[in-house]
Amino acid sequence: MHKAIRSGRTEPPGKVTLEMVASAAGVSPSTVSRILNGTAVVSDEKRAAVDRAIAKLGFVPDPVARGLAGGRTLSIGVVTQAIDSPFYGAALRGIEVALGAAGYSPLFMSGRWQAQEEARCIDVLRSRRVDGLIVLTGRLSDSALRSVARTLPVVVTGRRLKASNLVSLDFDHREGARQATQHLIDLGHRRIAFIGGVAEHPDAVEREKGYRIALEAAGLRFDPALCVPGAFTEHGGLQAVEQLLERRPRWTAIFAANDQMALGAALGLHRRGLHVPDDVSLVGFDDVAASMYAVPPLTTVHNPIHEIGELAARAMLAMLAGERLPLEVPAPRLVVRESTRHAPA
Repeated sequence: MHKAIRSGRTEPPGKVTLEMVASAAGVSPSTVSRILNGTAVVSDEKRAAVDRAIAKLGFVPDPVARGLAGGRTLSIGVVTQAIDSPFYGAALRGIEVALGAAGYSPLFMSGRWQAQEEARCIDVLRSRRVDGLIVLTGRLSDSALRSVARTLPVVVTGRRLKASNLVSLDFDHREGARQATQHLIDLGHRRIAFIGGVAEHPDAVEREKGYRIALEAAGLRFDPALCVPGAFTEHGGLQAVEQLLERRPRWTAIFAANDQMALGAALGLHRRGLHVPDDVSLVGFDDVAASMYAVPPLTTVHNPIHEIGELAARAMLAMLAGERLPLEVPAPRLVVRESTRHAPA
């Protein structure tokens, strides 16, 4: 005779439940759930106890069941600007790691720095019933993002924006650019060229401001003839150097507003028989992976791109759990390598 089932819910024999993990770790089931979702603000001791219990019991979360129970798809829409960019690639990896640890999957689309295309991406992602939306910088207006946040949790990077159901994360681009320029000034350079990014891009604007602030603080006159756009691409950096080489008087250093332009600039200098850093010192910005393998390795400003991606994902997970995490974007940090030296006598 079969035994009566006392509960409407049964578990397969031997299945480890979240409640069993909580009991073994000495915490509540809700604490275990928040740790798994990446939204818990708990002591290291409690987190370690949960990790030990999961490992000992062999607990495997069931993301499908969690999604069905919560009426969610367990997917997060991510609007980047260029999936093939080394800068955005690092952020996307950070997002993927943090979401994956919580049982969520990202859906990536590229806005290509066009507000209309970004809006189309958001419409497509909403049609896929994503649970939230992460927007990596872009040109979509603040009012448009606030409008989206009325019906869907939104995390946006690269700007400072306040609204309900929305979290923004911004990096101090101005301070990073100031540090880069000050480094060249400290090495004795007085004619410092600047290769800027996309003119309308907030990051580009802030990085040029940092360049100007450092010049002014050192008593150096800002010279518009030393500033050329590079569109944040390698080819743009190459073209910018070609323009600068036609101008006089000659400069002794270049600050490029991202590493991709700096690498393009280095190629342009090489083709003209100029050596980095013997003839020209060169500084980039972002510290993408390729910068440390350039010849010579590139002095640059470390932008914690991967960490910002992880923070964006954690902020989204917290909002979905009805919580707010204390979020602090790391400060910019100059990384001195072999592409800079004292100005020629």
